[in-house]
Amino acid sequence: MASTNDLKNGLVLNLDKELWSVVEFQHVKPGKGPAFVRTTLKHVLSGKVVDKTFNAGTKVETATVDKRTMQYLYQDGDDYVFMDLDTYDQIHVSGATVGDNANYLLPEAEVTVALHEGVPLYVELPTSIFVEVTYTEPGLQGDRSTGGTKPATIETGATVQVPLFITTGEKIKVDTRDGRYLGRS
Repeated sequence: MASTNDLKNGLVLNLDKELWSVVEFQHVKPGKGPAFVRTTLKHVLSGKVVDKTFNAGTKVETATVDKRTMQYLYQDGDDYVFMDLDTYDQIHVSGATVGDNANYLLPEAEVTVALHEGVPLYVELPTSIFVEVTYTEPGLQGDRSTGGTKPATIETGATVQVPLFITTGEKIKVDTRDGRYLGRS
């Protein structure tokens, strides 16, 4: 248990048996009436964002979330297998938990896996990765770097939009949060 005075960004709260991460908080002391804390909370599993107000000094239940650096090993059916780099224990994470991150998950990649009471909550990838373009249409004579874009399939199987001058076999840098092309390696 913690007081609303102990809130900080990134703290995970257990409200109504659901896990919420504190995105933003603000202590407010109005001229009239008691002080309160205005928070923006993000649901850990669904990503839903809500605003919630607490009276100052209210007790809130905190949840312990263990973030560990793990290495992605392989896919086993719908599950993804990760290995803890400290203990070498392997855990299976469901495809639903990995979500869209599977589009940018390279073999042997180091990722952060958040666990609550031994249950994987989410997988956090590095913000950018270097991948090889496995297929893209050839560019045409006169294509410029400031011109349009074309779809390209990368080694993970995902499709990203790249400039017209990119060719098959090139290594490119991709943002894992939104799949944007960031440049060549």
